[in-house]
Amino acid sequence: MGAAEAEEIAERLYGARGSATRFATEKDDTFLLNCATGGKFVLKIAHPSERMEELDFQVALMRHLEQRAPDLPVPRALRDVDGGDLPIITTSAGERRVVRLITFLQGTPLDRTSATAPQRERIGEILAKLRHAMADFSHPADGRALAWDVTHLLDLTDLLSFIPGGGKRAWTVRALERFAEVKPRLDLCRRQVLHNDFNTSNLVVDHASPQFLTGVIDFGDAVRTAVAVDVSTALMNQMPKTLDHGNRRDLFDEPRDVLRGYLRHAELTDEELRLIPFLSMGRLAVRALLTCWRAEIFPENSRYILRNTEAGWAHLEWFHSISTAQISDLLTR
Repeated sequence: MGAAEAEEIAERLYGARGSATRFATEKDDTFLLNCATGGKFVLKIAHPSERMEELDFQVALMRHLEQRAPDLPVPRALRDVDGGDLPIITTSAGERRVVRLITFLQGTPLDRTSATAPQRERIGEILAKLRHAMADFSHPADGRALAWDVTHLLDLTDLLSFIPGGGKRAWTVRALERFAEVKPRLDLCRRQVLHNDFNTSNLVVDHASPQFLTGVIDFGDAVRTAVAVDVSTALMNQMPKTLDHGNRRDLFDEPRDVLRGYLRHAELTDEELRLIPFLSMGRLAVRALLTCWRAEIFPENSRYILRNTEAGWAHLEWFHSISTAQISDLLTR
């Protein structure tokens, strides 16, 4: 969808007149809407294949957080001029699509800047507070099967053919084998609705703010999953983009700061702490499998799809180089 059509939709549905600028996204049309008199918003026009109940789940979750934990830095979902949450439009291309308008959170995405150890601890604190705020939330669509939920990693084995041959495929296969070994233990872990995508592009920060973390965005991967999965995803996304084997103890040097902040506000069992490194490894494998597959199907969007994949190969190689016992002990020693 073009910016001009997005602007017309925003004004017609929400009375919001402004200029629209496209964000790079995986599958929907998302725009920054800059209104001269009303501030900035995010306009999301869902992919035609998105299920209404899953979009309703995301809106309901944001509304729950607004009520349960109003101080948490998460976006607010806005209603249209008729009081609706999920208006449906027919685009100029003849597609029926669902529209949402949410508040824009000021700051810089963390993937474009850096963080100190205390700032990473702050990230962990917010993740823990989000967990508590979501603990009593439920929705008919919260149990959906989501490919990015590490719980379903073994369902992606058919995508191995899209991984480049040689070392990269061998590292991915080994990650799958190790995940299969711990999967029965994961199935016994505590579960609830969780954000499930605490990656650095979804964390908005401001170095001048005492809070540092000024926004947690994109609830598109929220799902009912294991608490350990949510934490492992956050830790994996704090691993270094470049890996110097000679000057590094392990990949969890920076992620441990996030864990330290998390544990100030939410507990984890010894079993969860032993599983989390395997789940972080599993998330790396999920990313490799899904992005290599999608990049081949959608080559025109491959740059966005593969933006984090390259760094993950060194991470998978590192996991491949250490023993299963060493992985299990990474967060408990």
